[in-house]
Amino acid sequence: MGFLVAEGWPVARPGRKIGLLGGSFDPPHAGHVHITHEALKRFQLDEVWWLVSPGNPLKTRGPAPLEERMAAAGRLMDHPRVRVTDLEAKLGTRYTAATLEALQTRYLGVSFVWLMGADNLAGLHHWDRWRTIVDTVPLGILARPGDRISARMSPAARQYRSAKLRSREAGILADCEAPAWCFVNVPMMPISSTALRAEQAKLATN
Repeated sequence: MGFLVAEGWPVARPGRKIGLLGGSFDPPHAGHVHITHEALKRFQLDEVWWLVSPGNPLKTRGPAPLEERMAAAGRLMDHPRVRVTDLEAKLGTRYTAATLEALQTRYLGVSFVWLMGADNLAGLHHWDRWRTIVDTVPLGILARPGDRISARMSPAARQYRSAKLRSREAGILADCEAPAWCFVNVPMMPISSTALRAEQAKLATN
Protein backbone atom coordinates (compact mmCIF):
# COMPACT_ATOMS: atom_id res chain seq x y z
CA MET A 1 0.00 0.00 0.00
CA GLY A 2 1.29 3.44 -0.88
CA PHE A 3 1.22 6.53 1.28
CA LEU A 4 -2.41 7.62 1.11
CA VAL A 5 -3.33 10.93 2.72
CA ALA A 6 -7.04 10.96 1.96
CA GLU A 7 -8.14 11.98 5.45
CA GLY A 8 -5.46 14.49 6.45
CA TRP A 9 -3.17 16.96 4.76
CA PRO A 10 0.37 15.99 3.72
CA VAL A 11 3.07 17.62 5.82
CA ALA A 12 5.78 19.70 4.17
CA ARG A 13 8.14 22.02 5.98
CA PRO A 14 9.58 25.16 4.34
CA GLY A 15 12.48 24.46 2.03
CA ARG A 16 11.15 21.14 0.74
CA LYS A 17 11.12 20.56 -3.02
CA ILE A 18 7.90 18.84 -4.03
CA GLY A 19 6.74 17.76 -7.45
CA LEU A 20 3.01 17.79 -8.18
CA LEU A 21 1.60 15.23 -10.61
CA GLY A 22 -2.04 15.93 -11.29
CA GLY A 23 -4.59 13.92 -13.17
CA SER A 24 -7.66 11.74 -12.98
CA PHE A 25 -5.57 8.53 -12.63
CA ASP A 26 -8.46 6.64 -14.19
CA PRO A 27 -6.96 4.15 -13.79
CA PRO A 28 -3.44 4.71 -12.43
CA HIS A 29 -0.82 2.65 -14.25
CA ALA A 30 2.86 1.81 -14.48
CA GLY A 31 3.50 4.83 -16.69
CA HIS A 32 2.51 7.15 -13.83
CA VAL A 33 4.89 5.29 -11.53
CA HIS A 34 7.69 5.49 -14.08
CA ILE A 35 7.51 9.25 -14.65
CA THR A 36 7.26 9.78 -10.88
CA HIS A 37 10.51 7.91 -10.32
CA GLU A 38 12.15 9.83 -13.16
CA ALA A 39 10.93 13.17 -11.80
CA LEU A 40 12.30 12.45 -8.32
CA LYS A 41 15.68 11.70 -9.83
CA ARG A 42 16.00 14.16 -12.69
CA PHE A 43 14.59 17.22 -10.88
CA GLN A 44 16.15 16.24 -7.53
CA LEU A 45 12.86 16.49 -5.65
CA ASP A 46 12.33 15.60 -2.00
CA GLU A 47 8.85 14.23 -2.69
CA VAL A 48 6.18 13.88 -5.37
CA TRP A 49 2.52 14.33 -4.55
CA TRP A 50 -0.06 12.71 -6.78
CA LEU A 51 -3.08 15.00 -7.01
CA VAL A 52 -5.93 12.64 -7.82
CA SER A 53 -8.52 15.04 -9.17
CA PRO A 54 -12.28 14.89 -8.58
CA GLY A 55 -12.68 15.26 -12.35
CA ASN A 56 -10.88 16.66 -15.39
CA PRO A 57 -12.60 19.84 -16.66
CA LEU A 58 -11.28 19.16 -20.18
CA LYS A 59 -12.95 15.74 -20.40
CA THR A 60 -16.67 15.25 -20.92
CA ARG A 61 -16.78 11.72 -19.49
CA GLY A 62 -16.67 11.59 -15.72
CA PRO A 63 -14.00 9.43 -14.05
CA ALA A 64 -14.54 6.53 -11.67
CA PRO A 65 -15.39 7.54 -8.08
CA LEU A 66 -12.55 9.37 -6.35
CA GLU A 67 -12.34 6.83 -3.54
CA GLU A 68 -11.79 4.01 -6.02
CA ARG A 69 -9.08 5.87 -7.89
CA MET A 70 -7.35 6.86 -4.65
CA ALA A 71 -7.33 3.26 -3.44
CA ALA A 72 -6.00 1.98 -6.76
CA ALA A 73 -3.28 4.65 -6.81
CA GLY A 74 -2.27 3.81 -3.26
CA ARG A 75 -1.91 0.12 -4.11
CA LEU A 76 0.16 0.87 -7.20
CA MET A 77 2.44 3.70 -6.06
CA ASP A 78 4.50 2.31 -3.19
CA HIS A 79 7.41 4.67 -2.51
CA PRO A 80 8.45 6.40 0.74
CA ARG A 81 8.77 9.79 -0.97
CA VAL A 82 5.48 9.75 -2.87
CA ARG A 83 2.14 10.81 -1.43
CA VAL A 84 -1.19 9.92 -3.03
CA THR A 85 -3.57 12.77 -2.21
CA ASP A 86 -7.06 14.10 -2.83
CA LEU A 87 -5.92 17.69 -2.26
CA GLU A 88 -8.03 19.19 -5.02
CA ALA A 89 -11.16 17.75 -3.43
CA LYS A 90 -10.07 19.16 -0.07
CA LEU A 91 -9.25 22.56 -1.54
CA GLY A 92 -12.43 22.65 -3.63
CA THR A 93 -10.50 23.49 -6.80
CA ARG A 94 -11.09 22.11 -10.29
CA TYR A 95 -8.43 23.93 -12.28
CA THR A 96 -4.66 23.71 -11.94
CA ALA A 97 -4.09 27.46 -11.61
CA ALA A 98 -6.44 27.67 -8.61
CA THR A 99 -4.92 24.54 -7.07
CA LEU A 100 -1.40 25.94 -7.27
CA GLU A 101 -2.43 29.28 -5.77
CA ALA A 102 -4.17 27.52 -2.87
CA LEU A 103 -1.22 25.20 -2.20
CA GLN A 104 1.27 28.05 -2.17
CA THR A 105 -0.91 29.90 0.34
CA ARG A 106 -1.18 26.84 2.58
CA TYR A 107 2.42 25.62 2.29
CA LEU A 108 4.50 28.73 2.71
CA GLY A 109 8.16 28.30 1.87
CA VAL A 110 7.70 25.03 -0.02
CA SER A 111 9.12 24.89 -3.55
CA PHE A 112 6.56 23.24 -5.80
CA VAL A 113 7.22 21.96 -9.33
CA TRP A 114 4.32 21.10 -11.61
CA LEU A 115 5.05 17.85 -13.46
CA MET A 116 3.52 16.99 -16.81
CA GLY A 117 4.09 14.94 -19.89
CA ALA A 118 5.14 16.57 -23.12
CA ASP A 119 1.63 16.02 -24.50
CA ASN A 120 0.24 18.28 -21.77
CA LEU A 121 2.74 21.01 -22.65
CA ALA A 122 1.56 20.80 -26.27
CA GLY A 123 -2.00 21.57 -25.16
CA LEU A 124 -1.26 23.79 -22.16
CA HIS A 125 -2.58 26.91 -23.91
CA HIS A 126 -6.08 25.38 -23.71
CA TRP A 127 -5.95 25.17 -19.89
CA ASP A 128 -7.76 27.68 -17.67
CA ARG A 129 -5.43 30.63 -16.89
CA TRP A 130 -2.49 28.72 -18.34
CA ARG A 131 -0.14 31.71 -18.14
CA THR A 132 -0.87 31.93 -14.42
CA ILE A 133 0.28 28.32 -14.08
CA VAL A 134 3.59 29.03 -15.82
CA ASP A 135 4.09 32.21 -13.81
CA THR A 136 3.30 30.50 -10.46
CA VAL A 137 5.59 27.45 -10.28
CA PRO A 138 8.38 25.91 -12.37
CA LEU A 139 7.29 23.21 -14.82
CA GLY A 140 9.04 19.86 -15.15
CA ILE A 141 8.24 18.38 -18.57
CA LEU A 142 8.85 14.67 -19.13
CA ALA A 143 8.86 13.52 -22.75
CA ARG A 144 6.45 10.87 -23.94
CA PRO A 145 6.66 8.94 -27.25
CA GLY A 146 5.60 11.03 -30.25
CA ASP A 147 5.03 14.28 -28.36
CA ARG A 148 8.47 15.91 -28.41
CA ILE A 149 8.14 18.04 -31.55
CA SER A 150 4.58 19.23 -30.91
CA ALA A 151 5.49 20.17 -27.33
CA ARG A 152 8.55 22.17 -28.31
CA MET A 153 6.58 24.02 -30.98
CA SER A 154 3.54 24.68 -28.77
CA PRO A 155 2.32 28.22 -27.99
CA ALA A 156 3.40 27.87 -24.35
CA ALA A 157 6.91 26.72 -25.27
CA ARG A 158 7.30 29.53 -27.80
CA GLN A 159 5.98 32.27 -25.52
CA TYR A 160 8.19 31.18 -22.60
CA ARG A 161 11.24 30.23 -24.65
CA SER A 162 13.50 32.53 -22.58
CA ALA A 163 12.49 30.72 -19.36
CA LYS A 164 13.61 27.30 -20.59
CA LEU A 165 16.41 25.52 -18.76
CA ARG A 166 18.77 23.10 -20.49
CA SER A 167 18.13 19.44 -19.70
CA ARG A 168 21.44 19.23 -17.84
CA GLU A 169 20.12 21.95 -15.52
CA ALA A 170 17.09 19.88 -14.49
CA GLY A 171 18.44 19.44 -10.96
CA ILE A 172 18.11 23.17 -10.19
CA LEU A 173 14.57 23.58 -11.54
CA ALA A 174 12.93 23.55 -8.10
CA ASP A 175 15.26 26.36 -6.97
CA CYS A 176 14.25 28.64 -9.84
CA GLU A 177 11.65 31.36 -9.68
CA ALA A 178 8.74 31.02 -12.09
CA PRO A 179 8.52 31.25 -14.98
CA ALA A 180 10.96 28.41 -15.50
CA TRP A 181 10.60 25.09 -17.25
CA CYS A 182 12.78 22.18 -18.17
CA PHE A 183 12.16 19.53 -20.81
CA VAL A 184 13.82 16.17 -20.18
CA ASN A 185 13.84 13.17 -22.48
CA VAL A 186 13.37 9.97 -20.51
CA PRO A 187 12.58 6.40 -21.54
CA MET A 188 8.80 6.35 -21.47
CA MET A 189 6.33 3.49 -21.22
CA PRO A 190 3.81 3.53 -24.10
CA ILE A 191 0.76 3.08 -21.88
CA SER A 192 -2.18 5.33 -21.08
CA SER A 193 -5.25 5.38 -18.85
CA THR A 194 -7.44 5.71 -21.95
CA ALA A 195 -6.04 2.50 -23.43
CA LEU A 196 -6.46 0.68 -20.12
CA ARG A 197 -10.11 1.77 -19.82
CA ALA A 198 -10.76 0.55 -23.36
CA GLU A 199 -9.20 -2.82 -22.56
CA GLN A 200 -11.22 -3.10 -19.36
CA ALA A 201 -14.44 -2.32 -21.24
CA LYS A 202 -13.58 -4.92 -23.86
CA LEU A 203 -12.99 -7.57 -21.23
CA ALA A 204 -16.24 -6.69 -19.47
CA THR A 205 -18.25 -7.32 -22.64
CA ASN A 206 -16.67 -10.71 -23.32
